[in-house]
Amino acid sequence: MRKPFIAGNWKMNMTAESGTALIKELRPLVKEAKCEVALCVPAILIPAMVKAAKGSRIKIGAENVHWAEKGAYTGEISVNMLKEYGVKYVIIGHSERRQYFGETDETVNKRTLAALAGGLTPIVCVGETLKERESGKTNDVLDRQLTEGLKGVEDLTKLVIAYEPVWAIGTGKTATDEQAQETIAYIRKKLSKLFSRKEANRVRIQYGGSMNAKNCKGLMAQPDIDGGLIGGASLTTDFACIVNFDK
Repeated sequence: MRKPFIAGNWKMNMTAESGTALIKELRPLVKEAKCEVALCVPAILIPAMVKAAKGSRIKIGAENVHWAEKGAYTGEISVNMLKEYGVKYVIIGHSERRQYFGETDETVNKRTLAALAGGLTPIVCVGETLKERESGKTNDVLDRQLTEGLKGVEDLTKLVIAYEPVWAIGTGKTATDEQAQETIAYIRKKLSKLFSRKEANRVRIQYGGSMNAKNCKGLMAQPDIDGGLIGGASLTTDFACIVNFDK
């Protein structure tokens, strides 16, 4: 059985002070959670957030990682740098990285393979834009992103997939429970072809399009949705409501 996994993505928000204060509030609220819980935070905040979350159910993750061990990559961060602070998860290929920073399926693949080789758990993001959905290209986009982004992966169960319809990120729009389930079921079907049915049935697939305290129960009730990659709602104690979706 797939264990639910709720992960927050702080993006470029919070400071060491405000982040520590939030984690202090969240600690008692999520201590009985039956799912895995993580907060993926800006790199500069990782040491302080690891300290703040120590001894709690909350694991700290990163928002990006480079594929090289070291070198002339100004502004980047390596797997070993993250591991030194006990980071377990890393978001790879978020739509904002693709849109604003030139992330491609090829670089997603390189980052994913590097993270896996280093023992991190990648949260690999896939999803279509509104234009792509309206023109009926959702499945084509997902096929490409999954095929190219996961090329060379040996064990699919070592990573997490996050389906994030780009049109539902930060817009307040959310796919209906049925839309999210239908698309994530398609992703699982595609993964069964790329890997095996057994691996596809074991890999966890999150929904990442504006999941919040109000809609989380309906989304999490869907058979193929195993968690959420939470943006804005992870910046407040509403995050605890999502983590405790089963209560």
